[in-house]
Amino acid sequence: MSQPIKPTEAAGSRSTADRPSRIGNFRTSAAQFLGALILMLFASPFLDESVYGQAVDIVLMTLVLVAGVLAVGRSHRTLVLAVVLMLPAVAARWLSHFQPHWLPLTSLTGLIFIGFVEFQLLHFIFRAPRVNSEVLCAGISGYLLLGILWMSAYRLVSLLNPVDLNNLALHPGAFAYTVGATTPHSLSQFEAYYFSFITLSTVGYGDITPLSNGARTLAMMEAMTGTLYMAVLISRLVALHSSPDPRPHEPKG
Repeated sequence: MSQPIKPTEAAGSRSTADRPSRIGNFRTSAAQFLGALILMLFASPFLDESVYGQAVDIVLMTLVLVAGVLAVGRSHRTLVLAVVLMLPAVAARWLSHFQPHWLPLTSLTGLIFIGFVEFQLLHFIFRAPRVNSEVLCAGISGYLLLGILWMSAYRLVSLLNPVDLNNLALHPGAFAYTVGATTPHSLSQFEAYYFSFITLSTVGYGDITPLSNGARTLAMMEAMTGTLYMAVLISRLVALHSSPDPRPHEPKG
């Protein structure tokens, strides 16, 4: 006669995948990550003209980076990799505040980390079994994160193509300006935000124009990426919404 299985033995026989992840208790949701992104983007134009604006902007960006780590860290391996990629981005951003010549490194490390978070968000969206608030917030966060990703790329190109005021014919910089401060200069933080999201949404007012081949290539790629992202995302959300619920239905009493 077989011995009855004790509750402790039954619990111990469960696979590791069935056990709740302790890491999941500490990560933020996609909605919280979206809130951090919106806060940073709305504060950016006001901080650009403030005395302590750059320092506050770095604090907000650090908050966004940390929230991004916690939002995509659904497993131990992903969380560790996200932290490893985030630390150089945060360190370079704070270092560039005191040593401005480190700005290219800030843009490069930011590109790598933001690209990783963007990939994880898309992976979450396309593997989701149904549409819920987390999927919608992840989709919006992914779109905003694309604008920040290209912003870092524009700043990197602008810094790698410095303006030579003594020889503008050969070194005019990566961008030209037709409104406001039209003197050739490198993109500021807010100018990079502005140009990136205007290009991502394919509006293109023309007040900032890419000059170098690198800047023009980035602008073309961002415009195509923004259009394709919205088309693919909407198609995916419609497919999830119209598909039957994979959860088993409980019998009615």
